[in-house]
Amino acid sequence: MSRTKDKSKSLDPRTLPGHLARRVQQLAVALFVQEVGEIGLTPVQYSALQTIANQPGIDQKTLAATIGYDTSTIAGVIDRLESRGLVARQVSPTDRRARQLSATEEGAATLSAVVPCMLQAQDRLLEPLTAPERKEFMRMMRVVIDANAELSNIPAKE
Repeated sequence: MSRTKDKSKSLDPRTLPGHLARRVQQLAVALFVQEVGEIGLTPVQYSALQTIANQPGIDQKTLAATIGYDTSTIAGVIDRLESRGLVARQVSPTDRRARQLSATEEGAATLSAVVPCMLQAQDRLLEPLTAPERKEFMRMMRVVIDANAELSNIPAKE
């Protein structure tokens, strides 16, 4: 016990992968907000809208799993997108309990406006790295995510 206690006194969070992952996520969100700001989408709203546009008719439960959010959180995200006229929700013809989602014309136009800004945020995030380092960083993040997929609601091997 004293060995653990001694270690805790000198432990620097900046040496821990979880702390660094959280910091990278903070940076990613801050850059996204800087670049996308005027369009008024959050990173989660963007992910939801992009996925809906990519998979018209996707249901809320599948959307939540695809972008890694719980179904109650994603319902609120969809509510906000729907209230802005960016997505439409309709009852599934095969399952009355399920809601199918599609991007509206306004949603498609918003995506067209947001994608260049979002890509600029991604470039800015990786800017300190060389091209080979960027590729390796992305590869390593996918390895960690895939190896720990059972701990999250995101499917492995996206």
